[in-house]
Amino acid sequence: MSTDAPQNSSPTPAPIPPETLKSALKAFRKRLKLTKLDDESRLGRSPFSSGSSEQIIAIVPPNQFPREVWEELVKQGQLKKSGSSFYQLVNP
Repeated sequence: MSTDAPQNSSPTPAPIPPETLKSALKAFRKRLKLTKLDDESRLGRSPFSSGSSEQIIAIVPPNQFPREVWEELVKQGQLKKSGSSFYQLVNP
């Protein structure tokens, strides 16, 4: 009979390479910029308004990176979670 203690089956997550975090943040910034440009170029803005109505500050991050990458960027203070699956830049 074996007296070995049961091993914890959940492996510790591997650290995310800095290059991956850097390219994820770059992709996030690009997506945010394109989303803002798309919103600003909408037809249907009133010519009598001041020009900009609401400003987009949070987006759903690109899905080419796993959620762990975005959570690590939140831990590092680069992004801030704002809502269920939305993130925003801390210092735009």
